[in-house]
Amino acid sequence: MPWKNQGGGPWGSGPKGPWGSGPQSSGSGPRPPDLEDLLRRGQDRLQQLLPGGYFSGLGIAIAVLGALTIWGLSGFFRVQSEELGVVLRFGKHVRTVQPGLNYHLPYPIETVLLPKALRVSTISIGMTMINDPARRGTTVRDVPEESLMLTGDENIVDVDFAVLWRIKPDGVGNFLFNIQNPEGTVKAVAESAMREVIGRSNIQPILTGARTTIEGGVQELMQKTLDGYGAGVLIQQVQMQKVDPPLQVIDAFRDVQAARADLERLQNEAQTYANRVIPDAKGRGAQIIQAAEGYKGQAVAEAKGQSARFLDVYEEYRKAPDVTRQRIYLETMERVLGPAEKLVYDSGSGPGGGQGIVPYLPLSELSPRRTAPATPTQPQNQQTQGGGSR
Repeated sequence: MPWKNQGGGPWGSGPKGPWGSGPQSSGSGPRPPDLEDLLRRGQDRLQQLLPGGYFSGLGIAIAVLGALTIWGLSGFFRVQSEELGVVLRFGKHVRTVQPGLNYHLPYPIETVLLPKALRVSTISIGMTMINDPARRGTTVRDVPEESLMLTGDENIVDVDFAVLWRIKPDGVGNFLFNIQNPEGTVKAVAESAMREVIGRSNIQPILTGARTTIEGGVQELMQKTLDGYGAGVLIQQVQMQKVDPPLQVIDAFRDVQAARADLERLQNEAQTYANRVIPDAKGRGAQIIQAAEGYKGQAVAEAKGQSARFLDVYEEYRKAPDVTRQRIYLETMERVLGPAEKLVYDSGSGPGGGQGIVPYLPLSELSPRRTAPATPTQPQNQQTQGGGSR
């Protein structure tokens, strides 16, 4: 029903418009456009474009063409930087598109799913982050039912770790259609793999220096399990956050660790001392062995020389026994009596005898001491035999 300014209209009596205001004078400002007039003008223009009316063939064709255009344009979609576009044709995965502006056949022929396949997600096992309004942040709460694990030597250890994972670029379809709860699946596989690796290890390497080995083993086992599921998930890294004994026995374990540290320190000090002393002892031993070898060579050479000399003397003795015997006697007496103190005593058997001790000049003390005894002279031999010249 058209609105009229005469007769008041449905909002009351008087010359009022549809907004309850009366006619405005030219001095009170511009009047708002008449809605009824605008609608009438639009209908007139549309009728001019469609001479046969709305339901004529041309009108229906234009309407269908406009609907098809809108339907075709609805196939454009944008993939964000962390996403990949998975295009489904009647529910079947046909292709995967990269970030940017893309196109698929309009619904219901093709649809698109936009998983965040390029984003690295993190799952924490053994701990959870909770909001703490009092501290205006987040706090970490331990989850013992996830973190307490049994080691290979039947000890209990508290392990908190995090898993960094993402969707494989070539496994987006498997990720969307093969597993129902991807995050829960990854978390369950991570906890199972960590328990298996911890169960094969002793507690001492776990608490000290075997973290890198354990992280690598867990990552490899997780990837193998998820590939067996066809999950389309790539494990980027496994990070062990905290590895401690249970809270009830942690003080005792710390004492044991301190004792082990002292043991290692003492062993290192002992090894350092051994490394310093052993080479010195080996050097001295080698020196003694070399000196012994030298003495051995010298003694053998001297023995061989003496034996050769004896054989030579024996040969001469066989040729002239009396002369050789006399020479050996004299040389021996010279060697024996040479360094001794000597006194010449006259027994008085000859003429002019009986005078007792003969005066003797110690020429050996006045002259420099000789290094080797010389062959006795004839006068000295005569003195030694008694009755020599004075």
